[in-house]
Amino acid sequence: MKTKELLLDLLARPSVTPNDAGCMDVLGDYLRAHGFSVEIVTFGDVKNFWARHGDAAPLTVFAGHTDVVPVGDESTWDSPPFEPTARDGYLFARGAADMKTGVAAMCVAAVEFIETNPDYNGSIAVMLTADEEGPAQDGIKKLMPHLVEQGVQMDYAVFTEPSSVEILGDMIKNGRRGSMHAHLKILGKQGHVAYPENAANPIHALGGIVTALSREVWCDGNDSFPATSKQIWSIDGGVGASNVIPGEANVSFNFRFSTELTSEKIAARVEQLVRQTLDDEHQATGKSYDYQLRYEVSGEPFVTREGALVNAMRDACTEVLGVTPVLSTSGGTSDARFVAPFGVQVVEFGPVNKTIHQVNECVKVADIEPLTLTYQRLLEKLHS
Repeated sequence: MKTKELLLDLLARPSVTPNDAGCMDVLGDYLRAHGFSVEIVTFGDVKNFWARHGDAAPLTVFAGHTDVVPVGDESTWDSPPFEPTARDGYLFARGAADMKTGVAAMCVAAVEFIETNPDYNGSIAVMLTADEEGPAQDGIKKLMPHLVEQGVQMDYAVFTEPSSVEILGDMIKNGRRGSMHAHLKILGKQGHVAYPENAANPIHALGGIVTALSREVWCDGNDSFPATSKQIWSIDGGVGASNVIPGEANVSFNFRFSTELTSEKIAARVEQLVRQTLDDEHQATGKSYDYQLRYEVSGEPFVTREGALVNAMRDACTEVLGVTPVLSTSGGTSDARFVAPFGVQVVEFGPVNKTIHQVNECVKVADIEPLTLTYQRLLEKLHS
């Protein structure tokens, strides 16, 4: 089976997160027919997939997800989003770039490599979830510890996410920034706007905190990461009446941080900054405030340094595609954040990402087979 044939089957399945829509059945049948053991692991309503060929080390895992984001208003698409359509050299469908092309290519590459190299060293596995585009709580986050408990020891993991920017092979993701949301509530004293002496306006106190947060230099980054950034994405207060000083005000903000920091270190600095600002407000105005803080950590930062996996992936791109990729840790989070903490070398490499999550999402038809050959060349370098 060629990659395009498998891909067309996957793209025709409306696997809007967390619905797998039979994608794992198709992939399971294909891999099982070529000597893989296949296991479906379910957490809650989410299906996860583990297929393995061989039991020796080193173990290379191709990883990804079968779920896709919603299509939005279907009338804005030039062709039905779950009827893959070739047009002007591109294949259009929801999931074409993110990330069913990568999934199909990695599975075909694994099979082709094994058939060509039956006595290869080590073992090869495929790991998938249908919970990457949604909450990502019942997918790789839970599957990884489950596999580790079963004695699985991964050496290399290749997420076939769409990492390329302009042309296939121009970028490999060898790490990701950490991501953490903070939600701060300032508690003052409600009152009448005409009698501020009898109230404590939390919005006034919040203003000083927002200024302090914005001026803080969290870290300067390092060779692999830019400086840590902080963005406020919500501020609210008020009770809906123009003559009432509210009793509370809220702000939410996000950190994207480098390996120079951890979520715990950032949280400690936020707490210190909030306390100091409220103390200063009390000294200046005599008003007292309390606060509540809670955090949501999406993932800690990680980076895979140049070594066996990074070098093999880069060399495979150069040899097959004629492109020398750059290494990058840019962008948002991915499921790779759930694998790296287990000591696994991790990279992300896949199709061009210009149309991901967009109307008329597409992949270049001419990139499909070269992508497969690049993954196959990677396996040759790691397992021959």
